[in-house]
Amino acid sequence: MRSRDSKRLVIDTDVAQASGDEDATDPRAIHCRDFLKEVRSQNHRVVMTRKISDEWKRHRSGFAHEWKVSMYARRKIDRINPPEHVELQDKVTNTTNNENEIEALRKDFHLLQAALVTDQTIISLDETVRGLFKRASQQVGEIRDIIWVNPDRTTEEQPITWLQNGAPSEAHRRLST
Repeated sequence: MRSRDSKRLVIDTDVAQASGDEDATDPRAIHCRDFLKEVRSQNHRVVMTRKISDEWKRHRSGFAHEWKVSMYARRKIDRINPPEHVELQDKVTNTTNNENEIEALRKDFHLLQAALVTDQTIISLDETVRGLFKRASQQVGEIRDIIWVNPDRTTEEQPITWLQNGAPSEAHRRLST
């Protein structure tokens, strides 16, 4: 049972890979680690599909591995098997003719699939693909309400405060903005 302020978050592998341990000095490593720690300390849950889980296994940091184990122990990981959205993926990738952009959209489409069947929230460092999905959302209404938060944009997005406030679906965080 989830509390009212609990959100199911789709956390991209890039966050796990970038997170550092307590000795980290790189700001990105610190921001990602602190974000993951805050997810754990709040009542939020993490969404894991088979693809996301496999990516985490290949690209995680030592801290991220320990964090994931602790999240499993707390029963805060929701394993899901979202349906394939081939038509939606085609609609999204057809918003550009650039092959590199199409490939980037396809590569991370699984994040959208998972978000669409949970609480529509993606956590990722990838500002390039975020921009591509934002642009696609202007033509593809089904993805407009997806929330996207970058834990490394501490000043602009205040991700820790956002988590502490229940990870609300704020309009300025949607792909449609």
